[in-house]
Amino acid sequence: MPYNEKLAHRIWEQLVDLPTIDEKEMMGGITFLYHEKMCVGVMKDALLCRINPNLYEGALEQNGCRPLDSNGRTMKGWVLDDQEALRYESELKYWIDLALDFNKDAKKSRKKKDGYYLS
Repeated sequence: MPYNEKLAHRIWEQLVDLPTIDEKEMMGGITFLYHEKMCVGVMKDALLCRINPNLYEGALEQNGCRPLDSNGRTMKGWVLDDQEALRYESELKYWIDLALDFNKDAKKSRKKKDGYYLS
């Protein structure tokens, strides 16, 4: 299933004025990198956010938020937000801001020959 391009466009509109934003298709969706670090993206119809692991448990209590599972492994610090929780631009901005706040402290993902690993 392709990723939700409308959601990707909404994200891009929030990030367009930031320097060093790149986008890369991966994991069956699209990911936006800030300062060469994975930050936010779209997987199918959900917003993918890389947030501070210390905020992870609290984030999961938010409406429409769930953990990212990769091959049966829960990725702490990575959350998916369903469309129902992103109806308003203020809701989308909240999650993007969480990801941007953590980005300055996040480590760069280890490069793989043909893409990125989640770290």
